[in-house]
Amino acid sequence: MFSETLQIGKYALRSRLIVGTGKYPSLEIMQRAHAASGAEMVTVAIRRIALDDPSGKTMLDFIDRSKYLILPNTAGCATAKDAVLTAQLARELLETDLIKLEVIADSRTLYPDTIETVAAARELVRDGFTVLPYIADDPTACKRLEDVGCAAVMPLAAPIGSGLGVCNPYSISIIVEAAGVPVIVDAGVGTASDAAIAMELGIDAVLMNTGIAAARDPVAMAHAMRLAVESGRIAFGAGRMEKKRFASASSPAAGLIGAPK
Repeated sequence: MFSETLQIGKYALRSRLIVGTGKYPSLEIMQRAHAASGAEMVTVAIRRIALDDPSGKTMLDFIDRSKYLILPNTAGCATAKDAVLTAQLARELLETDLIKLEVIADSRTLYPDTIETVAAARELVRDGFTVLPYIADDPTACKRLEDVGCAAVMPLAAPIGSGLGVCNPYSISIIVEAAGVPVIVDAGVGTASDAAIAMELGIDAVLMNTGIAAARDPVAMAHAMRLAVESGRIAFGAGRMEKKRFASASSPAAGLIGAPK
């Protein structure tokens, strides 16, 4: 059934766009971009929350928790042990069982470590977390994460912050076909057309940060991404026409006056 609601564990969302909090020109612009995006879930890197700001404020003071679910993430972790500890700290700080799991294997490509990610996911699920793991666009890895109990899988479209769009739609399609949990494309979306293409593959949602935050006008781009995600979802539900090798007239000749018999 084509549901209008995105269900992630016990959480139901109407918006299928999840946004981040990094790289914005200012926190005020971030707030305006979040509003323009229509998102209901915002991800925050727990290890990058500065607790020693002279003003006494942190990133969390600029996110209205009556409007947004906070999805803490384990960005900056390189081992399962570090990711689990960071997730537990996030739960204490934010009083949430949600966690976006990131375990990075390579500092240049920021590709995830599959072995450590699966290990961390298994432990976090046992500990009662609702786990959303960032992973490569690998159908086998996604299936393993689903099997250990993750509430969603989050394959990359392209390397984090690259803006390259969906580099391997074939892999994403296979992941969607095999998944029994929501598939959320995470990383690599650079502009609205990238988001629409991703949604047209049948994924359930898109998580993005740099594509909005690094735009010349982040607020306008956030609005564009909102419309792209919505239109891509509608197009997927509508069912695109079959691709053909040759032309097919929009107005067939059959039945026209004077048409060849």
